[in-house]
Amino acid sequence: DEHAGDTAGIKSATMLIKGENAYGWLKSESGVHRLVRISPYDSNARRHTSFASVWVYPVIDDTIVVDIKESDVRTDTYRASGAGGQHINKTDSAVRLTHAPTGIVVAVQAERSQHKNRAKAWDMLRARIYEMELKKREAVAQAEADSKTEIGWGRQIRSYVLQPYQMVKDLRTGVETSDTQGVLDGDLDEFLAASLSQKLGPETIVEDLD
Repeated sequence: DEHAGDTAGIKSATMLIKGENAYGWLKSESGVHRLVRISPYDSNARRHTSFASVWVYPVIDDTIVVDIKESDVRTDTYRASGAGGQHINKTDSAVRLTHAPTGIVVAVQAERSQHKNRAKAWDMLRARIYEMELKKREAVAQAEADSKTEIGWGRQIRSYVLQPYQMVKDLRTGVETSDTQGVLDGDLDEFLAASLSQKLGPETIVEDLD
């Protein structure tokens, strides 16, 4: 998706990038990028400074599949209790399920049949896990939205100077290179690795690059 500028160039653009760990590598590109160059649109060939705001966000699959391994669930049966704690059934018809990975516990004793209570308990467990996953995704979406609002003009992350000298410098990591054309052509490996190493450690980045 691309929108042309009022006079020339591009006003805004949205692109989809696919690949292994694409978001993990590129999320550090979010921020303001500063470009200094001789503008091709200036007849007096003066030096101009321009800014571009970049926001990187993941494409989230809205489909939530609840796949529960039976080995992850502990099943306990017991006699259903009524008011005052007295047993209302002589058999162990009540069912309690404990999902080990999440710690979710559900219990059903509404039916006299253990089979029916077990089926209802599994339905409740699936619903609880679905709700938990949904809240996680909503939290991720909110975090991404919040990060977008933080991308202001004061949050410059990298400068690209083409005039009077050539230098690309990352203001967060200090990584710089005079190969401006290479960077503009997409050679970002050194910058991406340096940014991620601040969060994950250099050993992890070296292994990924290898």
